[in-house]
Amino acid sequence: MKTTLIVMTLNEIDGMRLIMPQVDRSWCDQILVVDGRSTDGTIEWARENGFEIYVQRTKGIRNGYLEAWELVRGDVVITFSPDGNCLPEAIPRLIAKIAEGYDMVVASRYLGDARSEDDDLLTGFGNWFFTRTVNLLFRGKYTDVMGIYRAYQKDMIAKLGLDTPKHFRLVERLFRCGEGGVSWEPILSVLAHKYGYRVAEVAASEPKRLGGKRKLRVFSWGGAIYSQFLLEFLRPRNKAQMRKEPQAPV
Repeated sequence: MKTTLIVMTLNEIDGMRLIMPQVDRSWCDQILVVDGRSTDGTIEWARENGFEIYVQRTKGIRNGYLEAWELVRGDVVITFSPDGNCLPEAIPRLIAKIAEGYDMVVASRYLGDARSEDDDLLTGFGNWFFTRTVNLLFRGKYTDVMGIYRAYQKDMIAKLGLDTPKHFRLVERLFRCGEGGVSWEPILSVLAHKYGYRVAEVAASEPKRLGGKRKLRVFSWGGAIYSQFLLEFLRPRNKAQMRKEPQAPV
């Protein structure tokens, strides 16, 4: 099993300087920095420190994934932000859990004693509400469906159709999400459970972000993502997308 750590950046020079030295390069077979055209020195710092880097042509996290996907050499990907929100020491725990036979492992900010120090009243309620909705609609037991920090089998993206506009075009247009659109982690949580993939969580607190600016567009992205949940609830299962073996409870 080969593992690729995908580090998503956009003007995160403060976080890169502090967080990336804490990432042991031996943990993963590949570390790929995917940058959204930073202007603060992030790109130059990554190159100077020997990181493989891809600079996006288009905006948005999902577009960055899609553009760089062919460069990913791992069977398993870990999506990671160096803005301080993702604890580097959780990387080995994610890999170890995947090695137990899981298809996706979420670094949950709310499992057990884990906490988010970055939540405000609005985002804290939103994360709880969205997770609760997914659990009610799809009979899941998630504690965190929204976070970027997770490990999963690379081929799940194509198997679940997340490399196409199917799950995104309508809701992004309806809620005017702009060129970048929404990322695929929330709907990946839904589809992984719906189609019987083996899913687990590990506890990983979320510290406050370091420098830079939060890119979250709460209302447009929130409306689009919540609509994705409702549409997927109404959409019949495609039997061809089901995992052959039953999923482990999450």
